[in-house]
Parts: sequence; structure tokens; C-alpha cells
Amino acid sequence: MSRRPRLLDLFSGAGGAAMGYHRAGFDVIGVDIAPMPRYPFEFHQGDARTYPLEGFDAIHASPPCQKFALASKYNGRIYPDLVGPTRDRLVSLPIPWVIENVPGAPLRPDYKLCGCMFGLEAAGVGQLRRERWFETSWQGPEPMPPCHHWGPAISIAGHGTPTWMREKTGHVGVAVWRQVMGIDWMRREELTEAIPPAYTEHIGRRLLEWMGA
Repeated sequence: MSRRPRLLDLFSGAGGAAMGYHRAGFDVIGVDIAPMPRYPFEFHQGDARTYPLEGFDAIHASPPCQKFALASKYNGRIYPDLVGPTRDRLVSLPIPWVIENVPGAPLRPDYKLCGCMFGLEAAGVGQLRRERWFETSWQGPEPMPPCHHWGPAISIAGHGTPTWMREKTGHVGVAVWRQVMGIDWMRREELTEAIPPAYTEHIGRRLLEWMGA
């Protein structure tokens, strides 16, 4: 039996992206500066900016998004840009890579994904509104259906339930967050930083098709 390809998950968080790649067909190894006791696969605590990149078949990186997140524009804090330095490390590698971040980050958005594209919703509450951009080394922009929310939307953010959402859905608790993200192993603060596995399962399958070709 042929082995599953090995994917390095940099800035891994608690493993939302990792689970999607695993479901697509990869063995995933995570790296994050903070301990991640609920990471569902092999994990190494370390600095993703300097972690060795040898010995893998593909790399995914989700540098911290605070510099480009909408909320950061109003808190007065200054955050470093880690997207550019991450790309600089990956661009010369002979293996494929993916960089993920929030809308507005300095990425070429080969994929613009949102929860409404994958049927991520909580019955009677609403659909997940969580757009994320993905730049890949192996494919130009892929035509995707437009983001369309037919009813109330659920947003997951560290500062709590946004006012616009409370007016339509009321208070939404962690159980609903887990349901709508497709993640049942994370705590609240981990969910606010997570990528729904459905996004990276989609990208992972496209990546495997490209690697096979």
C-alpha cells in the first residue's frame, strides 16, 4: 500500500486545517509556538518561522492574522506582517504549499472560501460566515460559486458575538460554534482562530489531484 503524503501544518493552532487535510488523504504534522494539547495529530511545539521544512510532501501555513483582521483596525495595536516572511521561506521549495489568511491580507486569493459554500450551518440559527483566502503554489485562481447567505449568518470572533449578529440570532454559544464549524474538540478561544476542516479538505483534494498529475 502506498504511503499517505506528509503535510507540515505551520502556525497550526488546535488543528482545524489539519483535520481537513487528514480527511483529504494526508498525514499531518503540526507546529505552533504555543502548546496545543487538543491538536488531533502529531504535534511539535516550536517557532513556525524557523521550523525545518525538509522531509515533507506539502506545506500549509496560517500565519497570525491580527495585522490584517478588521478588528485590529480599531484597537490601536501594531502587529507584524508574517505573511510576507512566510511566503519568502516557502517560495523556493520544490514542494507545493498553501498560505491562508483573512480577507484583505497580502495574498493572491486562489481560493476564497466561506461556510455557505459547504453547507456549514446550525439548524434554526444560521449559516457560517467565515471567509478565508488561500494562496497556493500549484494553481491559479479556481472559479468558485459566489458567497451567498440565504438567511441569518453566524460569525465566530474573539471579541464575542457581533452586534449585527445578535440582532438577528441572539446570543450564540460554543456548542453552536462547534456545530457550524464542523469541529467538536476545541474550546472557545481555539475556535476563534480555527479554519473549518471543510475548507482544507476541499483544497487538499485539489492538491492531491495536482500531485498525482
